[in-house]
Formats: sequence, structure tokens, C-alpha cells
Amino acid sequence: MADAIDLPRNEEGIVAALGILKQRFGETFHTGQSMREQHGHTTTWIRNQPPDAVVFARSTEEVAEVVKVCAAHKVPVIAYGTGTSLEGHVNAPAGGVCIDLTEMNQVIAVHSEDLDCVVQPGVTRKQLNTHLRDQGLFFPIDPGANASLGGMAATRASGTNAVRYGTMKDNVLSLQIVLPSGEVIRTASRAKKSSAGYDLTRLIVGAEGTLGIITELTLKLQGIPEAISSARCSFDTMDAACQAVMATIQHGIPVARIELLDDMSVRAANAYSGLELPVTPLLLLEFHGSEASVAEQAELFGNIVEELDSKGFEWTTRAEDRSKLWQARHDMYWASLALRPGAKGISTDICVPISRLAECVTATQAKAKELNLLAPIVGHVGDGNFHALPLIDMDDESEISRAETFVAWLNDMAISMEGTCTGEHGIGQGKKSYLLQELGGAVDVMDAVKAAVDPDNIMNPGKIIG
Repeated sequence: MADAIDLPRNEEGIVAALGILKQRFGETFHTGQSMREQHGHTTTWIRNQPPDAVVFARSTEEVAEVVKVCAAHKVPVIAYGTGTSLEGHVNAPAGGVCIDLTEMNQVIAVHSEDLDCVVQPGVTRKQLNTHLRDQGLFFPIDPGANASLGGMAATRASGTNAVRYGTMKDNVLSLQIVLPSGEVIRTASRAKKSSAGYDLTRLIVGAEGTLGIITELTLKLQGIPEAISSARCSFDTMDAACQAVMATIQHGIPVARIELLDDMSVRAANAYSGLELPVTPLLLLEFHGSEASVAEQAELFGNIVEELDSKGFEWTTRAEDRSKLWQARHDMYWASLALRPGAKGISTDICVPISRLAECVTATQAKAKELNLLAPIVGHVGDGNFHALPLIDMDDESEISRAETFVAWLNDMAISMEGTCTGEHGIGQGKKSYLLQELGGAVDVMDAVKAAVDPDNIMNPGKIIG
């Protein structure tokens, strides 16, 4: 199990800061046990480390005020969005103050002619897309959970549409952030490109709140496609399914989504979502474009999979059919938990070069079987990213040990294949031990940046490197 190490606490500073913040924020300041534990909550096996207090901020000015108080007393600050992160990102290993940003949930501006918008960090992806729908626009990053956009930027989120539209790092134009000193800066303009100085936007995207707190985002938007079609295709083996993915990408078919489910995941989806899919490895795809282009893309994919002895290939443009399939995919975490009621799902992800995908996925299945673990696999495989979800009895020490062995082996394998220990979940607390293995001396540069920007290490300490 990833070790959530307790860091030294600045007890005197915490008491002083909490006294000031309680007086200043009144009803939006909370120290109740349940509220604090909720804000230290993680959706994985890392133990809960609650903050000492939670402040619900409603503006950039309030965030800056909290940070200034904490900076003056050298007290940790942890930003909180919707709490859907998976590697202990919102834990408070040294105590401190959690700033809950959910009430900063306004869409500030939509510049439809420029295909961009400005939002507060508590806006969720579903909320934004509902707001944009009548303007013929959408924001494409879809990690599955209805995460906040500030949290998605902080963890460099990805998801099902990444193969066509990229990840958060490709879709954030500018950020407003509160630095560890309490100073407020903007990282860039609304221009689609710039050569003006260091790229601070992409430094903050993926920094997991260790360099500052995001209080405003300027995001790229896309036009809603004229036509959307979905396809599904089953295979006898995982290797054949992965070969189909590689061939699709290598042929340059501009798929918007291409998702893999192993036979265990298909069985879970059938039971949870009322589907009747063949219980064999499955690919789900989506094509965006004109009526003619989506039909052509589906036909080209059909030709590829025909050579790989696929079965059950179907495609549709009916919105209700597409929605049912993709909702089932988004519900896979809960569907997988139902395979073993009472078990804890330990979600972990890696990403490898697309040419190593088949080898990596089949080796992962074999390792889970060797360790006698129930570990369904799903993946955003168009970019070589997949997730394994060992289902663990947390009262069984032997099973926990085997799960630890599995996760460590999976990370080692990805790195050995010139991949990464995390394609989209982030480092947080859970994967800190693999960062040096993956990046070597680059971690020293990260340390130097962190020390320069946050010399007192108050911003989300204990995550990534601190």
C-alpha cells in the first residue's frame, strides 16, 4: 500500500492561522471532524489524512487572503475541487488548511468567435458543456468523473477524447493563480500561441497544487461536430484487440475515442448497465466529423478489424445508442466493484508507446492471474493509456501484499517500456517513489522550481516531490 507518511506539523502556526481565519470567514470556516475527513478523502487505498480546517472560498480575493494568512504562519494549504483524484492528492500529511473551491463555479465569459471561455475552478466539465450546448460548442476533455476544471488542470487530466483532442495541457490557454505568497498572477493571454517567456501555464497544469492555487482558467473550445457515430467490436483475444488499436492509429484514422474493455469489464458492464455484449475483449469507438467522414472512418475501421477476425462489429449514429454505450463505459468503476461486493477498488494507470500496448496489456493480465488477483482492465488505448483495478479485501494482509506487488510491477514495466507510471492519474502520494526512476535528474530541476516558488513548502506538501 502506498504509504501516506505524516510530515512534521507546525502546531503553533496552525493554531494562530486557524484563529485568524475563523474570525474572518465565520460560517464558511469549518473544523468539524466529518467535514475535515471528507476533505482528506481519497478514492484509493491511501489512508485519510484530514486538514485541520476547511474554508469555502468564493473569490480569488478570498483564496489569496487565506493563503496570505497561512504563508505568514508557515501553514500548509491544500486546494480541493470535487475530490475525485486517485493518488492521495487532497490529503494533508502535515495538517493545515483546505481551501474548498466548489463555490467558485461561475462561467465568467464565452468567446464563441474565438473558441475559448473563461471559468472559475469549481465549474465542472458537465456544467460547462451544458452551458455551451446552445452555442454549438463543447469542451472535449472527459476523464469520466464529473470533475472540476480546476482540479482537472491541476492533475493534467485526460480521458476518453484525448486521442483526438489532447489532454488538459493542450486545452488550457491561460491560468490565474494564487502563489504561495498570496500574490495573484496570470500565466498568459488569450492568444492561441505565444513566444513570450517561460510557459508558466504548462508548469502549473499538472503541478497538483504544489506551486499555487488555480482561481481562473481560460480554456480552448471545439465546435460540436456535424455528425457523431459510435462503433463497437469484439475480439477473441486481448492481443487482437490491441493490434486493432495500433493499426487504427497507424492508418491515421482520426478517431475521437477508442476504448478497450477486457472480458471481465464487459461482464461487469453487462450486469451493471443492462447490456448484452459478448463477454470477450471489446473496443468502443467514436468518430466526429461530417456525415460522410464519420461513415468513411467507420468503414475504414471495419476493414481493419475484419482482417483481425473480429466479431460483432456494429456502428451507429443514433444518439440514444451512443449514450447508452458511453454511459456504461463511464460507469465502469462502479460496475467493476459489483464484481466483488465489499472489496476495495485500487485504481492505477500507466501509459506506454502504442507499439508496446499489446505486449503490456497481455503481460498485465498474466501477472494478475499469477498473483491470483481479480483486476479488470479498461483503457484509453488510442494513446497507450490503460487502467487496472485490483479488487481487494482490505482485511486480508496477503491479498494487500499481492496487490502492492502487482502495482509496483506494473509501474516498473511501463517505465521499462519507455512509458510512464501514470498517464493521467498523477503522482500525488501514491506514485512518488516511481518519479525518480522514470525521470532521473529531471526531478532535481523540479525540486529547484518548487524551492524557488514555495520556499516554505506550504503548497500541498508531500505530493509529487515535497
